[in-house]
Amino acid sequence: MTTKPSRRPRAPFFSSGPCKKRPGWKPEVLNDACLGRSHRSTPGKAKLQEVIDRTRRILAIPEDYRIGIVPASDTGAVEMALWSLLGARGVDMLAWESFGAGWVTDVTKQLRLDDVRTLNAPYGELPDLAAVDWRRDVVFTWNGTTSGVRVPDGDWIAADREGLSICDATSAAFAMDLPWDKLDVTTWSWQKVMGGEAAHGMIVLSPRAVERLESHTPPWPLPKIFRLTKGGKLIEGIFKGATINTPSMLAVEDALDSLAWFEKIGGLPAAIERSRDNLAVIEEWVERTDWVDFLPRRKDIRSSTSVCLKIVDADIAAADEAVQAKAAKMLASLLEEEDAAYDIGAYRDAPPGLRIWCGATIEKEDVQALLPWLDWAFGEVKQRVVEK
Repeated sequence: MTTKPSRRPRAPFFSSGPCKKRPGWKPEVLNDACLGRSHRSTPGKAKLQEVIDRTRRILAIPEDYRIGIVPASDTGAVEMALWSLLGARGVDMLAWESFGAGWVTDVTKQLRLDDVRTLNAPYGELPDLAAVDWRRDVVFTWNGTTSGVRVPDGDWIAADREGLSICDATSAAFAMDLPWDKLDVTTWSWQKVMGGEAAHGMIVLSPRAVERLESHTPPWPLPKIFRLTKGGKLIEGIFKGATINTPSMLAVEDALDSLAWFEKIGGLPAAIERSRDNLAVIEEWVERTDWVDFLPRRKDIRSSTSVCLKIVDADIAAADEAVQAKAAKMLASLLEEEDAAYDIGAYRDAPPGLRIWCGATIEKEDVQALLPWLDWAFGEVKQRVVEK
């Protein structure tokens, strides 16, 4: 029996969204929020424009790409892209976890496009990226938040593509290198790697995406909340701080605080390094631990943010699925009861296991402090589930 650890993580917040605030965050950082004023006032628009400008600078987004703040988190941003851009040509949909599968459902059952190819892969794997047809539009997630599987790079995206590459990058932005020349539409939310508050999403459009918006009129009605054009022209105000609906200026101030923190620690390279360092701690532990393994089958597709693990202990792995699920849920609950880790159970649609957020706002020391608790909790769970 593993001895119960005495040292807990200082911040046991390992949820995959909303994610942990940046180190040192306090409510006082919101004191300068533009409250009681219209978001369309001069100071309100200035705050929104500052989010856009700092985002462009930190992520090195090309100057001719449009960056907009949109409603409804990453989901709203992705839906805006799907409903506004698709239908001009066939589309390849890539799905290897629940969110990608959700976009497939929207395109096939809500938009009901005729020419759709779905390239699926089970949890832990990627579809055959070589099978993608770049004469078509392609919709994919960069990092599968619920599977811990990411695309290894952007080499598989054709430079001479005819269709648009539409990328849900919600748990990748600010933690992984995104090749902007290969991405026509990119979306994310503040609540992931930034550790910001929910409800708002970001959308980045390449010149090719803008050209599609201004040349293609979808055959279906578009709700106001999705409209990016008016009279066949891009609504430029969306990309200059004039959001489609009323944003939370508290959330905007919090986003500015996150962006300032990224700049303070050294920008995108430092943020990527922090996330990779956190993953490396878990990798070393998994290597020497016989009851657990990564859900992704290959190292090169392993996420450094939403790290997904499976229980491979022989006794539990040999049990039926109900027992496996019970063990995983019990493990996560026990850690929460001990204030050692919050919200690290696998996503509801994913195989039973654990999901540990390791984005840039997580301190490596907290990951190191968590691991002995995982070993202790597993010992407790195995005794209760298998050996009783």
